[in-house]
Amino acid sequence: MNKTLLAGLLMACLLASQMIFSQPLRPGDIVKIKFPGEANFNKSFQLDLNGHLTLPEIGSVDLKDKTIHRAKIIIVRRLKTVYKDLSKFSIQLQERRLSVTVLGYVKKPGAIDLAANANVQMAINLAGGLAQGAQLDKLQIRRKNKIIRFDYKHYLDTGDTKLLPDLKPLDVIFVPASPLIGNVQVNFDARTLLASGDAAGTKDSVTVFGEVHRPGTFGYKGNANIVDMIMRSGGVTRYAGIEQIRVIHQGEPYPFNMREYLDTGNQKLMPTIHRGDVIFVPQATDQVQSGSRIAYVIGEVFKPGALEMKPQTNFLDLLATAGGPTRFADTRQIRILHASGRVSHFDLQRHIDGKSNGSIPTIKPGDAILVPEKTDMNEKSWLKISPDRAVRIIGAVNRPGRYEWASEMTLLDLIAHAGGPVAAADTSHLQVLHAGKGFMVKNEVFDLKKFLDKGGDIRTVPVIKAGDTVVIPELPKDPNDNRSQWVRQSSDRSIYIMGAVGAPGRYAFNSELNFLDILAAAQGPTATADLSNIRITHRGVQLNSGKKTVSKVNLHLYFQNGNDALLPIVKNQDVIFIPNRNRAWLEKPKGSVVRVLGAVARPGRYSFASHMTILDLLAEAGGPNDTALQNRIMIIRQPQGNSGRAEAISFNLVDFAKSADFSKLPLISAGDTLYVPSREQSSWYKFISTIKDSISVISFALLVGL
Repeated sequence: MNKTLLAGLLMACLLASQMIFSQPLRPGDIVKIKFPGEANFNKSFQLDLNGHLTLPEIGSVDLKDKTIHRAKIIIVRRLKTVYKDLSKFSIQLQERRLSVTVLGYVKKPGAIDLAANANVQMAINLAGGLAQGAQLDKLQIRRKNKIIRFDYKHYLDTGDTKLLPDLKPLDVIFVPASPLIGNVQVNFDARTLLASGDAAGTKDSVTVFGEVHRPGTFGYKGNANIVDMIMRSGGVTRYAGIEQIRVIHQGEPYPFNMREYLDTGNQKLMPTIHRGDVIFVPQATDQVQSGSRIAYVIGEVFKPGALEMKPQTNFLDLLATAGGPTRFADTRQIRILHASGRVSHFDLQRHIDGKSNGSIPTIKPGDAILVPEKTDMNEKSWLKISPDRAVRIIGAVNRPGRYEWASEMTLLDLIAHAGGPVAAADTSHLQVLHAGKGFMVKNEVFDLKKFLDKGGDIRTVPVIKAGDTVVIPELPKDPNDNRSQWVRQSSDRSIYIMGAVGAPGRYAFNSELNFLDILAAAQGPTATADLSNIRITHRGVQLNSGKKTVSKVNLHLYFQNGNDALLPIVKNQDVIFIPNRNRAWLEKPKGSVVRVLGAVARPGRYSFASHMTILDLLAEAGGPNDTALQNRIMIIRQPQGNSGRAEAISFNLVDFAKSADFSKLPLISAGDTLYVPSREQSSWYKFISTIKDSISVISFALLVGL
C-alpha cells in the first residue's frame, strides 16, 4: 500500500514538472539559471513586459511564449559564441508572475507586477488606490482589442469575487472619472460629491440651482414635487426670492410662488416635476419689491433691502430685522427718507446714551432708512463730510483738517481730536471764526494757555458750531535767525523794542509778561544804553482812543530802590525805545538838557535831573581844561514864562573850592546853558598877545637892517 502511494506521488510530481516544463513563458515570469563557474548567471532573472530576458554577455533574448526546453536551446545557442563548455547549463521556471498596467483615476498609474493569482483589487491597491472622484461602476479591462467592463462598486458592496474578471499578462485596467467632477481635477470627498447631487445623467434626474444650499443634479423619484427637490438640495438660502421660482419643463418656464403656497397651502399652486426638469431659485435682489407694506433699510447694515412691515412695526424693529448697523456705520447721521419727499435726521448714538428726548422716528410704508458710512478722518476726499456738519481746525496742531461735529462737543474736544497743539503753538491767541449770516464772519480770540494754566469758568470757552473755523497760530521764529518769519506774527499781538538792546525787534507778547520780560527777551540793554531816558509809546491806546500816550522810565532809579511801581504796564502794540547816551543832540529836546560850552573837556548837551548840581554837570562834561577861567563861569538861565527874560549868573569855582560852601552853588535846571570862558578871551591875554606881536616885528626889522 505504501509503495503504491509513493509511486502515485512520484507520478504526479513527474506530470506536474512536465506540465510546468511545457508551459510557455509569459512577461513577468521569473526563471532560475545555473551555470557552474559563472557567478553572473547563477541567479534569478525576470522577463520584461515584452517577454525579453536580459543575460550577461549576450544581452536581450526573446523568450515570449517559449517553453523552458525551447528557451534553453535558444540561450545555449547564443552562449556558444562566448563559452565552450555548456554541458552543465540549466534553466527552470522559478515563479509565475502577472504584469499588468493600471491607468485612469488612480493615485499611482503605471505598470505593476503581481502574483499569478492576483485580482483587480490587488492591482488597484499596488497603483496607490483609487483617486477621489473615480467612477467605480464602469471600470474597464483592455485586453488587446477587447474591452471588458465591470461594476467594481458592486463588488465592494457584496464582496463577491466572481464579479471581478480574471487578469492576464499585459492587461490594462482603466479607472474612469465620475462626470460629476467636470473637466477640472480637484480633490473631493464623499460628502462633497454627494452635495452636488446623486445623479450622473440628466435623463432620469432633476437639476436644482440658484439660491439653494446644495445645488446639483438629483435622481428623479416618482411623484416628487418641487418642495421635495428643493429640500434635497438643502433648502433655500436667506437671499432666495421664493416668489419668483422657475421650473423649466421641455423648454417652457413655469413660475412658482412659494410664499403664496406657504401662506395658503393651496396644492394647485405647486407645479408637477418630471424627469429632466430644471428648477431655478433666484436671488431676492433680482426683483424690485414694493407695495403697501414695504419699507426699506439701506446703507451700512448687515442685511439691507426691502422689508415687509406690520402696523406695529417701528424704527428699531426694521433696523434689527436688517441685522443692525455694521461697525462702519455712522449712527449719528441716520436719515429717514419719507415717501412724501421729506428727509429727517436721527442720532441713534445720542438716543442710546440717553441724551435724546426718548422718541424715535415714525416709519411708514414706502419710507427708507439710510445708515451712512462712517467718515474716516484719514480720508483724502473732503466730500465725505458736508460743510454744514464739519468744523475746520488749522494752524499749529498735530493733525489739522476738517472734522465731523456734534452739538455735545466742545472746543477742547476738537483740539484733542486734532492731536493737540504743537510745541511752537501760540495758544494764548487762539482764534475762532464763527460763520454768521450771509457772508459775515465773526472773529473771537481766546487765551487757551491762561485757561489751561489757571482754569476758569468753562462758559468762557468759545462755543463751536458746525461751519466754524478754529485757528491756532504759531509762535514767530527768532528774528535774528530767520528774519523772513516775523511776518507770521500779527501786530495786534506783538510788542516792539528798539534802540540800545542786544536784539531789537518784534516779539510775541501776552498779558502774563511785563516790561522786564520783554527787555530780557531782547537780550537786555547794551553798555551804552541811556537807562534813565527810556520811552514807551502806547500805540494800542492811541489806536483805540486817538490819544498820544508816552511813558518815561528811569531804569537806573528802579535798580537803586527796586520799586515795581516805577515799571510801566506794557501791552500789545506798544513800542519800547532805549536811547543811546552818545546819540545825536537832535534826539534830546531842549527842555530836558543843559548845554555846556567853552573850555571843558567834552562840551555838548547833557541830560539833567532835578537832583543834579553844577558840579555834577561839570563832571559829566569832563571838567574845565587848562585854559579855563574857573573864576568867571557863567550860567545863562532860560526865560521863565512868555514874558520872562534870560538871566546870566557868574560862578567862581576857585572861591567855592576854597570855602566848600555848598549853599553858594547856583541853582541850575534843564534848559540852562553853562559857559566856561578861556584865557584867550580875557583883556590881559589880548594885551600880552599884542605886545608879543610888536616885539616880534621890531626884532624882525632889526634883523633885516643888520
